Amino acid sequence: MNFIKYILLTTTIICLTLSPALADELFSLKLGFQHLTPDGDFAVSADSLGGTTVNIDDDLELDDSDDFSLEAALQLGSFRLSAAYLPISFSGNSILTNDTNFNGETFVANSHVKSNVDLDIYEAGLCWHLVNIDDLPTRIQLGPELAVKYIDAKIEIEDIIGTKESESVRAAVPTIGLRGRLAIGDSLGVVGRAGYLEYDNNAFLDIDVQVEYSPLPMVGIFAGYRYLDIDIDKDDVMLNATFDGPYVGALIRF
Repeated sequence: MNFIKYILLTTTIICLTLSPALADELFSLKLGFQHLTPDGDFAVSADSLGGTTVNIDDDLELDDSDDFSLEAALQLGSFRLSAAYLPISFSGNSILTNDTNFNGETFVANSHVKSNVDLDIYEAGLCWHLVNIDDLPTRIQLGPELAVKYIDAKIEIEDIIGTKESESVRAAVPTIGLRGRLAIGDSLGVVGRAGYLEYDNNAFLDIDVQVEYSPLPMVGIFAGYRYLDIDIDKDDVMLNATFDGPYVGALIRF
């Protein structure tokens, strides 16, 4: 799946390269700080040994994730081209209440275990603003959005005596949804998006609401709330989890 990463990187480069040459278009770069709370289940099988379904919160007691995010976007008339990166990292310490089969290894009940769940989410998106009113004091944009999310996930469990097992899974999931923006001049705007698709035993739901404020024309701040529902069933790994929480950040645009 390396070609997916190449596509995402190429999209970002295009955004960065074309923006100076297109003076009439709007380029934006956003750096955010995202706080996410996990919930859900996962299981990792190996050969004939099935994996035990483990609850992220009750069984592993994973802490919340605090990570930076990055998004670049280029407005080409009624079209919006974007690339984004969101790392998610959870860790926890717990005592297992049941025997747990994970990737061919059995962690017995009452074992003290450390666990880590890491996800890197890369996204490339294209939105077509069928409604694109930008010549009034109140600006309105609304249209369908097609995106591809590439998920690189790693799950690891280690007990107190040093027995460690980990497994990785990668999946590309397209989503189809809707994006809208309502702004008052250049200073204050509200952005909302929702996308979902189930593909090849994998599914991804992404809902995001954001408020932007630009006291100066080229710089600003933003805050919002994001909800992710990820369902992966691939390569002996089952992950059915939700991640949600607030975020804040700064932006530049020209």
